Amino acid sequence: MSNNQEPRRRFLRQVIAIMPAASVASGAALTQSACSQSTETAAASPSRDYHPVYFHASEWRFLQAAVDRLIPEDRHGPGALKAGVPEFIDRQMETPYGYGKLWYMQGPFHTDLPPELGYQMNLAPRDIYRLGIEACNDWCEKQHGGKVFADLDFATQEAVLGQLEHGKAEFGTLPAQTFFSYLLTNTKEGFFADPIYGGNKDMAGWKMVGFPGARADFADWIDRPGEKYPYGPVSIDGRRG
Repeated sequence: MSNNQEPRRRFLRQVIAIMPAASVASGAALTQSACSQSTETAAASPSRDYHPVYFHASEWRFLQAAVDRLIPEDRHGPGALKAGVPEFIDRQMETPYGYGKLWYMQGPFHTDLPPELGYQMNLAPRDIYRLGIEACNDWCEKQHGGKVFADLDFATQEAVLGQLEHGKAEFGTLPAQTFFSYLLTNTKEGFFADPIYGGNKDMAGWKMVGFPGARADFADWIDRPGEKYPYGPVSIDGRRG
């Protein structure tokens, strides 16, 4: 976490600029094409009264508090919480991605190898979240007078996330940086993924950065570089923002 107060819009534009269009929903789109899960279930319209399927109540509180600090609401638009990012992440935990079925998970597992050699742990994303949230809450209780992460004030929550990011918190078998990396990556995915996957409600993320979504034809705009696209975003299922 950085203390730099650079406007959130600029930060999010930089995020989406370096993400290929096909990977905006990498945690979601990949899993849907690579799995046997029912498309109808996975792509159901997001509910305003969503009840988590994977996360327990205490984990759900942590997730809501954490994503709210990673992409908070401000004058530029809704944050991760209103955009439904927790719902997106919870849904992902019940896909092959969440179970690690898109990865080679047979071992051997050499966790001391350099990161450029790829993921080397025997934990699927759903395990990383379960262990990471528990470890973070335990660490917060020890460091902050018995309070779990969700009960801390905003400034302290941001400080804790910064400590996770830079490996300054001790989590035991699961490195704090690994947990933070998945939390941050999935938060960004949920903010920019197509709304059919549960996040980016009302296409808030797309509207903020001017992304047109799944429009089929841009031929009229090929020769108009730098000109603002005047039409709102469109979801894969045809909904318009």
